[in-house]
Amino acid sequence: MRARPGEYFLQGNEACVEGAIVAGVRFFAGYPITPSTEIAEGLARRLTGTDEVFLQMEDEIACISAVIGASWGGVKSMTATSGPGFSLMQEAIGYAAMSETPVVIVNVMRGGPSTGQPTRASQGDVMQTKWGSHGDYQVIAFAPASVQEMFDLTVEAFNYAEKYRVPAFLLSDAEVGHMRGPLTIPDKIRIVNRKEKGIKRSDEAYDISDELVHPFPVFGKGHKTMITGMTHAEDSRIEPEDPKIHQELVKRLSQKVLMNRKDINKWEVMCPGSKTMVVSYGAASLGAMEVASQDDRIGLLRLKTIWPFPEEPVAEIASHCDRMLVCEMNLGQLYGDIKRVALEAGCRKVELLSKIGGDPPTPSEVRHKLHEMGAI
Repeated sequence: MRARPGEYFLQGNEACVEGAIVAGVRFFAGYPITPSTEIAEGLARRLTGTDEVFLQMEDEIACISAVIGASWGGVKSMTATSGPGFSLMQEAIGYAAMSETPVVIVNVMRGGPSTGQPTRASQGDVMQTKWGSHGDYQVIAFAPASVQEMFDLTVEAFNYAEKYRVPAFLLSDAEVGHMRGPLTIPDKIRIVNRKEKGIKRSDEAYDISDELVHPFPVFGKGHKTMITGMTHAEDSRIEPEDPKIHQELVKRLSQKVLMNRKDINKWEVMCPGSKTMVVSYGAASLGAMEVASQDDRIGLLRLKTIWPFPEEPVAEIASHCDRMLVCEMNLGQLYGDIKRVALEAGCRKVELLSKIGGDPPTPSEVRHKLHEMGAI
């Protein structure tokens, strides 16, 4: 049962649970791992209906495999993990991309590599989210910065996974996952449900819409349903030796996300006319938000979507500012893309405030770096 509309005071991971319930999750497979375990614990308590399933699996490879299977079984499905568990999921994530399986994966990031810092925050998995599995493919990834956004963006992750038949990620971290704060659950929430299209022709399940997304084949209705990670034609014939078919397939898998960036990408701007702009996301943006709220010389572009990379808002902001500071809790995983787009758009200086070790950049650290840049 979903929480009633109203005001709550919850932990970030608890808000993720509420968002998943509202979005319609009916299957969760997970394995306990800090700092994401509260999500599994919460859904273990909540998924108790006759058509709802919670499974604690033997490892994260089994988790993501079960979630993919459940999605093809007709239900919205998800898993939650961190660090080493996320690494174990990568091969199956590529399979989900190739087989166009809508799944939601919550990664509450922690410091790495390896076992690293199990209880401390990081944004070290940003590039792994996009490039962790082999081959060319596109995914959707949101980066919440508050308890409210843990709820809101969990719902959006389900919506976009279903809409574009793609793995969708919530890239949280130990700071946001474990913070406590206010949550408002509104009366009306936009929910995208999978459409079981009536089969009129034996090949209708392979029609491609203007958004480049196949309708979802339904087991037992119409033509046989083929699920494969191998190169396949649009009618699901396996054709791994055909270069033309492979090129057409992989381009479509990428373009169905890239051509819909305007629909997928979400961001927030503070003081958009400032000559100095900070670009950040997730917990790394918290210090910059305080600085921008207290000094109208400093603006902030806070990215809520980080994959597909939001080139348009970065270019728009960069075209009106003189200098840009990128704040990340890694060694600069989005910095290269942001700098490339910003310089092409006319921004004269782009620098990085990089912080690892478990703590987000503080307001004083942001101010100090801006002072070094000559902004304040």
